Amino acid sequence: MGEQERSTGEKPKVKKVVEGAYDLSLGISMVVAVLIGIALGYWMRNLFGYEWLFWLGVFWGVAGAILNVYKAYKKQVKAFDEYKNDPRYKNYSQNDDEEDDA
Repeated sequence: MGEQERSTGEKPKVKKVVEGAYDLSLGISMVVAVLIGIALGYWMRNLFGYEWLFWLGVFWGVAGAILNVYKAYKKQVKAFDEYKNDPRYKNYSQNDDEEDDA
């Protein structure tokens, strides 16, 4: 069955489910990134005795969460760019709403 799907160029149905789960997991990944950063900062503070290491861990967690959002944004931009050249959507433009108001 795998050979047949590759030869016809169709995406497997499971891939759509995985992509949907990936999109839904963005919020969870943000929380996990911050919690991992806090845990790492707490561990480093207790290990080395410097208070600022906790805040370094918090910063790393927040930076990781922002990186996750940025990656998801880039993925969505790439997905929407595929529609730009699709003949079904060629007649639509961003200025259509402004013309309706006039």
